[in-house]
Amino acid sequence: MSREREKERAMGRNRTVGIGMDYSPSSKSALQWAADNLADGGDRVILIHVQSTKSDHVQKKLWEDTGSPLIPLEEFKEMNLSKQYGLNPDPQVLDILDTVSRTKQVAVLSKIYWGDPREKLCDAVDDLKLDSLVLGSRGHGMIKRVLLGSVSNYVVANASCPVTVVKGSSISKP
Repeated sequence: MSREREKERAMGRNRTVGIGMDYSPSSKSALQWAADNLADGGDRVILIHVQSTKSDHVQKKLWEDTGSPLIPLEEFKEMNLSKQYGLNPDPQVLDILDTVSRTKQVAVLSKIYWGDPREKLCDAVDDLKLDSLVLGSRGHGMIKRVLLGSVSNYVVANASCPVTVVKGSSISKP
């Protein structure tokens, strides 16, 4: 444990770590990295989903401006709730979340936003009072980054907390 982390623990301060999740291999790698290297007992891990404004799910009408309420892991694992938000939770992601929750006594929550991922991830940092944010990097080439923009580049430049970008995908598909 780092000296800084030891000081935080001594003061009784637990962290809130956000993880951008779109179920891509790179976002799964980011989740696994955060679970292995960042999450510690007493911390909160919040999976942040950003849905398209074009999605038309029941909950969007209620929560489009503020994002959904925080959803505890047990509720998030229920398929009915996930379908209300237009998500199809990946069994591998749920397994990683369940494991970090049990083995490290970490509170795991999810929150769904609607809009531009760049802006909404930065909004989430302030809304959720994140101590850090972890994102995956899709590894787009220079041309795609120029045309599409890079979510991770934007968030690194604009977020008000430290941002870790996990490159590549070290997690294999089941």
